[in-house]
Amino acid sequence: MSIVIVHKTNLSRRRHLERARRYAVEHGEELVLLMAGATWEAEFADRVVPVDVGDADAVLAAVKAETGPVSGVITFAEALVPAVARVAAEFGLPWVGERTAQLARDKYRMRLAAAEAGVPQPRFGLARTVAEALAVGERVGYPLVLKPVLGTGSMFVRSVADRAELAQHFATFRAGAWDGFTKDPLHDAAEREYDGALLLEEFVGGPEISVESVVDGGVTRSFAIHDKPLPTGPTFEEVYACTPSRLPEDVATAAYRAAAGVHAALGITVGGTHVEFRLRDGVEPVLLEAAARLGGGPIYASVLLSTGVDLVAAALDLATGRTPVIEPRERPTAVGFWNIFPAEPGRLVAAHGVAAARADDRVAELEIYRSPGDVLAVPPQTFQGHGHLIFTAPSVDDLDDTFADLTGLVRLETTPV
Repeated sequence: MSIVIVHKTNLSRRRHLERARRYAVEHGEELVLLMAGATWEAEFADRVVPVDVGDADAVLAAVKAETGPVSGVITFAEALVPAVARVAAEFGLPWVGERTAQLARDKYRMRLAAAEAGVPQPRFGLARTVAEALAVGERVGYPLVLKPVLGTGSMFVRSVADRAELAQHFATFRAGAWDGFTKDPLHDAAEREYDGALLLEEFVGGPEISVESVVDGGVTRSFAIHDKPLPTGPTFEEVYACTPSRLPEDVATAAYRAAAGVHAALGITVGGTHVEFRLRDGVEPVLLEAAARLGGGPIYASVLLSTGVDLVAAALDLATGRTPVIEPRERPTAVGFWNIFPAEPGRLVAAHGVAAARADDRVAELEIYRSPGDVLAVPPQTFQGHGHLIFTAPSVDDLDDTFADLTGLVRLETTPV
């Protein structure tokens, strides 16, 4: 039997693939990786099947022709959730349904589904022109957030304070919202459907958090909340996150309950999820976005280090029809992570301080994804950092000071292109 991973290259998913490889060995199964242009990823698979993973029909055809009996199919990449849904539906395997996969990718449809279910969320609207955007702004109110209908991370997302800023930035961000995601499998159909519109949302004041969960038979089990303590805006890059949460117990409980409500609204009944909220007035969880897959980047390692919960193993259990055995620690370890960006965009000259940071006992993991000569973008023109650093602290009260200390050790030097 084969476990199939539909994948696209992403160095922040190395730990996901390492764990998937061990999982396949533990269960005596073959691990088949479907992706184009595999390089380092091949070391974690028994076989690599080259395929254009942006084409769901091609993915399904490749699974039928190349893999033999399949025990489960999974992805750790946002854009590939619908392709995996297509395969799972064809083979009768556990995964979210195709409608749910669409709702979890299309942010406007997600908003409509959440509204229908009564999930608290920002006011929102679509706009194709500055005139339409100004009309939405009058209804939604300022400040508001410009956001692509598709996309990942915070790429081409920013807030605007008033009508003048909206008129100033609308055309640039509307163009980036579509030109920046041309390789997304849903891009062409969505651009036609929305006529190149941009999503505009109410800016919700309050702390931002993410909830990490698995869903089994429609029942949600949440294992961690990541706080995001840094001020955000006008762009919303995720530079720093930490766990366990410092929220009051009743607010954390409300966030867990809200995540389950989002899953129900979108029809997520199985698999790992990553749901982002803003806490209005510091109390009410308001939905920002939800993903029908595990959190990306260092979130997997952060949850594992903090709670002992192996979300990749749990997601693979669910994808292969097994019941996850999950026993979180009673007292989580205080963990934070830093998504590393250069101060300025440009060509990478060197990554400074890496050896010193790795020698620091507080640093659990440090990865730089890029090499000298690579051109590095900064938000909002990119959706992820160019490396990450995961650290531990004696307590949650020490996390912010530890973060501030460690971020002074590593620096990505760039030269203008």
